[in-house]
Amino acid sequence: MNERPAPTLFDSLDAAVEFLLTVRHGPLHVGAPLGLGKPHRLLNALYARVEKDPSRPLHLYTALSLDPPGGGKGLEARFIKPFAQRHFGDDFPRLAYVQAAKRDALPAHIEVEEFYLQSGAMLGSTQVQRRYASLNYTHVARALADRGLNAIVQKVARSADGTKLSLSCNTDLTFDALDAIAARGLPRPLLIAEVDPELPWLGGSAEVDAGYFDAIVQPPGPYPKLFGLPRQPVSDVDYAIGFHASTLVRDGGTLQIGIGALADALCHALVLRHTDNAAYRAVLRALGSAQAEDPALAPFAQGLYGCSEMINEGFRRLVEVGVLSRKVIEDRGLMQRVADGQASVDDLARLQHEGEFLHGAFYLGSPDFYQWLRDLSDEERRGIGMKRVGEVNELYGGDEVLERLQRRDARFFNTCMMATALGAAVSDALGDGRVVSGVGGQYNFVAMAHALPDARSVLLLRASRESGGATTSNIVWNYGHTTIPRHLRDIYISEYGIADVRGRSDEDCIMAMAAICDSRFQQSLLDTARNAGKLRRDFVLPARAAGNTAQSLQGKLQPFRRNGNLPDYPLGSDFTEVEQRLVKALGWLKTNTATRWGKLRTIWRALSARETDHEALQRMGLAAPSSFGERIEAHLLNLALAQASSEC
Repeated sequence: MNERPAPTLFDSLDAAVEFLLTVRHGPLHVGAPLGLGKPHRLLNALYARVEKDPSRPLHLYTALSLDPPGGGKGLEARFIKPFAQRHFGDDFPRLAYVQAAKRDALPAHIEVEEFYLQSGAMLGSTQVQRRYASLNYTHVARALADRGLNAIVQKVARSADGTKLSLSCNTDLTFDALDAIAARGLPRPLLIAEVDPELPWLGGSAEVDAGYFDAIVQPPGPYPKLFGLPRQPVSDVDYAIGFHASTLVRDGGTLQIGIGALADALCHALVLRHTDNAAYRAVLRALGSAQAEDPALAPFAQGLYGCSEMINEGFRRLVEVGVLSRKVIEDRGLMQRVADGQASVDDLARLQHEGEFLHGAFYLGSPDFYQWLRDLSDEERRGIGMKRVGEVNELYGGDEVLERLQRRDARFFNTCMMATALGAAVSDALGDGRVVSGVGGQYNFVAMAHALPDARSVLLLRASRESGGATTSNIVWNYGHTTIPRHLRDIYISEYGIADVRGRSDEDCIMAMAAICDSRFQQSLLDTARNAGKLRRDFVLPARAAGNTAQSLQGKLQPFRRNGNLPDYPLGSDFTEVEQRLVKALGWLKTNTATRWGKLRTIWRALSARETDHEALQRMGLAAPSSFGERIEAHLLNLALAQASSEC
């Protein structure tokens, strides 16, 4: 086999773009990784070059185009702008095509097609909504081959001697896409790497020779910060869901989690289960969990193996406290002997030395998370294997027998926005078809849970939501869009408990889902089911379900809030202490000014509010208001700070 020629090296983004345009004639069909692995600066240079040149059509295929939060208005702007400046840096390269797409201002010859969107960010963009591609994560590589991909651009890390590159944060699709393209007999796309010294190095299957790429560009510094996801506070609702979910995790099992406050709450519950089991069980008792006394919920002895498309903050914490410690190895015979209890001393020694405790296809998190990756010991770094998404998200196409042996007692935790009483999930889009985020890998994990004999798919959702001053149920009879069909129903968890509906009849499913519904909406749901002939007329919910209220939940968890067992930011915070107080205050204010009447009433109350937190006012630039509008904002903030503090 002929060796590939040495890559062309550039220290100029414009030179790398010129190389791409010279080598690839005609329309450009460019792929870029999702999330962190997207080379923002190189893509911006490419966009700037072709934006005004209709003779070079650009078709960009990607996902999760990360964009820092904008300024907003009023108090929101006063909070966000200084935070974003500090957290992301003044020089963060916002993606030019994202800014244009948000205004529906992409030129006619530039088309951006994404299969996963930053949650809620593109609901108002008709250009993005029209070109969204609804794809299971594992089907993306095939779709890229169908589209005639002729270039891939990717951010990478480089070894100290310059001979190796690491795909690091995004091994998910590059390898699979190239294989899919080769299988179709199509030419290999041009591969251009942008080296980012800020990107943590991960070896193993993420590592490639420099010659894997056709060109490598490393522009001179200074280098902007990596996109850091701000960690959000965990509410009582989130904690209740997380603790209920934690009771399903078996020692020695396999764990997949998503991202966000619900995942943070679940990980904190698992940490507490391991490090302070008495406190963990006390929270479960307060929640009325039937599993509170289950002996199986002892601290982890065997530990867990993580197998998740995304590695995030929660996995970091689970590694740090020793929960994520069960290792697997790419050796079917050895894994079979372990499963049979026949592993030799040499087998176990090899497993301990060569095995990995965490597999993922991409990673994304906070600046602290990236620093943790940089600071890993050699042993810990060897324990993390970055894999193709086709290896992580499904059983088929690789060594299915080996993956079944590795993924014993798997629990796949994902979130959804709504669920129907008949067990379908709404996770990615609205009833009118507009996409909030995307299916991503959710379907993959749901399907895998049904394919593995001892696995479960667990979908987490908050029982209700507030919007425009109105509260509505997230457990509904029907909805205009579903992501997971009802025939794949398995386990749903709300703050009010667990609904195990796998294989259940429609009537049993309705009963279980109503039991975890907010009490205000139960009767209407049951009446609709009865009128549809799906529920017997004499059915009555268990008495405990009548207490499914936010007030009751807050009372149950308040002691644990006060004693520190349920902190606002269990995995650390990107906000200062004063900003944490402001987050609560602004949340209270948003809820209480959602309607016209609520806004007027809150302003009236605020006029008599006294200053309670000078530091917070100073942080918001309102310590000395100079206009009527600023004085109103200061009064509102004073009231919100006082109310949020009293509710803690």
